[in-house]
Amino acid sequence: IKLASNENPLGPGTKALQAIEHCYKNINYYPDGSAFKLSKRLAQKFDVDPACLTFGNGSNDVLELIARAFLTSQHSAVYSEYAFAVYPIVVQAIGARANIAPAFAKNHETMPLGHDPDALIDAIDDSTRVVFIANPNNPTGTWLEPATVVAMLDRIPPDVITVLDLAYLEYMDESLKPDVSGLLAQYPNLIITCTFSKVYALAGLRIGYGLSNPAVADLLNRVRQPFNTNAIAQAAALAALDDDTHLQRSIRLNQGGKIWLQREFDKLGLAYLPTMGNFISINMKRDAAPVYEALLRKGVIVRPVANYLMPDYLRVTIGTTEQNERLIDALTGVMA
Repeated sequence: IKLASNENPLGPGTKALQAIEHCYKNINYYPDGSAFKLSKRLAQKFDVDPACLTFGNGSNDVLELIARAFLTSQHSAVYSEYAFAVYPIVVQAIGARANIAPAFAKNHETMPLGHDPDALIDAIDDSTRVVFIANPNNPTGTWLEPATVVAMLDRIPPDVITVLDLAYLEYMDESLKPDVSGLLAQYPNLIITCTFSKVYALAGLRIGYGLSNPAVADLLNRVRQPFNTNAIAQAAALAALDDDTHLQRSIRLNQGGKIWLQREFDKLGLAYLPTMGNFISINMKRDAAPVYEALLRKGVIVRPVANYLMPDYLRVTIGTTEQNERLIDALTGVMA
């Protein structure tokens, strides 16, 4: 079983699969370069103008577009320690400098290893043009309260692009979800990135998007390849947005699995980070690589995160009931 990449274990919903079956017969034609129908539907969902949309081959592609549009070798970008690995990749690819903000300490009482808002703000200097904020963050699962996000946006200079990465937005508690349209209306320097890879279970089709001020979206679309999202991905994403049954089933499965796994980790005496994603990072309190290898030999694939400078942790995707039970059985055996 694969519990390593934060995929939706239920797979795509019926509507998305039907859209794929209908669409593949016409793949001799190029896709709609502007994703007109999907733009219109997402604009309706978030109560924004369709001109606010930029599409990418996954939200990773949008992150790269941002770096290409706003960074040079003379500029810097800010992101938190333990933040999503794509941020340093796109910054380094451009030749820009990274100003890495220290995260909260491991023993922080409410959000260990989470983003420290004051540290992020302090890392901004005269050369900074982009600030990346993952909420919730991968691989830690930690998050920022909506009021904290607003307070940060108020403190970031208006000539600095702020990227609020909401890849796991749908899994967050309702009270923690940011007001997307309200934030975009208030902060012209804000870009919000989202994806269909997680709760919508379209990771293999690679489609994500950014929401921003139309002037910012125009800049991103100028550096975007004209057919960077394929026709099947667009059709499946459009259908997935109208499949609330599958969406809610996915959210319920994740919430129930999270509660169950956390209880089982408690029984095993394993500490873990608080999470608002579809994954949990477990503190093995020792080098986690041998545990990862032992689980692999039992057919359970999880994610070691030593490359995030978290060598004691394993990140596990919340799976189906059966997958979660197999994970705990395997982990119990490994720790015995």
